[in-house]
Amino acid sequence: MILQLLPKIPLAARVALLHILHISPQSKYLDLTTEVTIAVLRSFLVPSKPMSITQTQKLVNRDPGIKGRIWVANYTAPASPGSGIRDALIRAINGLQEGSPLPSELLDRLPDAGPVEAEWTGYRGGVPGDAKLPPTSEQEKYTEMMKEVKTPITVLYCHGGAYYLMDPCTHRPATKKLARETGGRCYSVRYRLAPQHPFPAAVMDALTSYLTLLHPPPDAFHSPVKPEHIIFAGDSAGGNLALALLQTILELNRQAASTPGQTIHWHGVDIPLPLPLPAGIQVTSPWLDMTHSSPSCHGNAAYDYLPALNPHDRPSPPPCPVWPASPPRKNLYVADELAAHPLVTLLMARSWAGAPPVYMSTGWELLADEDKLLAAKLHGDGVRVVFEEYEAMPHCFALMFKDLEESKRCWRGMTDFIKEVAGGEGGKAQEKGESSFTTVKARTLEEVPIEVGKLAAYEEGVMRERISNQVKKGVEVGGFDETVAKL
Repeated sequence: MILQLLPKIPLAARVALLHILHISPQSKYLDLTTEVTIAVLRSFLVPSKPMSITQTQKLVNRDPGIKGRIWVANYTAPASPGSGIRDALIRAINGLQEGSPLPSELLDRLPDAGPVEAEWTGYRGGVPGDAKLPPTSEQEKYTEMMKEVKTPITVLYCHGGAYYLMDPCTHRPATKKLARETGGRCYSVRYRLAPQHPFPAAVMDALTSYLTLLHPPPDAFHSPVKPEHIIFAGDSAGGNLALALLQTILELNRQAASTPGQTIHWHGVDIPLPLPLPAGIQVTSPWLDMTHSSPSCHGNAAYDYLPALNPHDRPSPPPCPVWPASPPRKNLYVADELAAHPLVTLLMARSWAGAPPVYMSTGWELLADEDKLLAAKLHGDGVRVVFEEYEAMPHCFALMFKDLEESKRCWRGMTDFIKEVAGGEGGKAQEKGESSFTTVKARTLEEVPIEVGKLAAYEEGVMRERISNQVKKGVEVGGFDETVAKL
């Protein structure tokens, strides 16, 4: 690691000097360490000689091991016999598709449902920071974890990583903190990653995981979880997945309302639709526009460690067994024909009516515009929204810079929301509140209300046109940025 940092010393020195002289725009908002860290991290994300996709996955997805004040119990939900999950998801995909119907050859390539692994995660008290898990079965670890769970809250967590990186093991600090601060537990999904498993494999795995919580398979560790105690949560691409799961359920329920009697076949039982909705959604810096059409994807580059999205200025990763894909496509996560589908680019969803309350946090980051656009759309559709914009903060700052006061404030916002809507101590949810839109100032943490009418950079019609134009541009000039990780 030291050898990797040596070439970054001139960059760090230049950024530090500009900060000390109060010349850099960030110096007004950030401390010296944070500004230098963001600049150095950004430089690592634009290497002059990128690794292959498989090399990057092997490096980033490495399990650091389990130790300290955390319970982890691995469980694999078996695949449900038949095609019930796949059939339901195809109904949702077709129902949300606008314009020409999807070609049958594309639908034929969609994956089947399969077993889905997850990590039950809880806080473990009364042990030293280097404690190891006891050498017992996963079932016994789960039983011990449940002895320390204080509330009925269950967070179905979807990790970030641009849909091709990261794993529940990389997000254990986040899921442990969620469990500790809410008194509940997390079910952190090891969904299938692209490019090996493109859309809709991850959405299929998320739907399987939700049904696993509601209707446990025979070998499951847990009892059925009431939907009013479940939160869908995620960061970055995981935020996309949490919201895609929600939109899938909303669409299936809309179809069931117009055509009664629909079901999902699940482990020998036909589950009737509509499906119950979770208590709420909690997303951090969600990635909502697969086409990168928003101005903030370039305009906020100075404040983010994610590099500005200029993919054609960067070298492509070298070929490897999984990329380029076969059949060819330009996007790691999704077939080109589906890049603007409402379960991929969530901004394209026509309606969120009936959705449970949503908490969303974002910074002055590349994804800021799309996050604001969705918050405004949710509010317009009658959904309760708690939206918090953190001044000058980068992507997923609360997970990346845990010691910042802004990060601590963001964690309070997240976990207070979860406890409110999903039931905290005693298992009863508090009275639901109103929507709120707030800017949290850097350093002072002063909270300034945002007028919801001024939240979005432009109206929905303009947004749709920008996305459509970006799709056409992507096809014409060689595709979207498949290498920038929305970590």
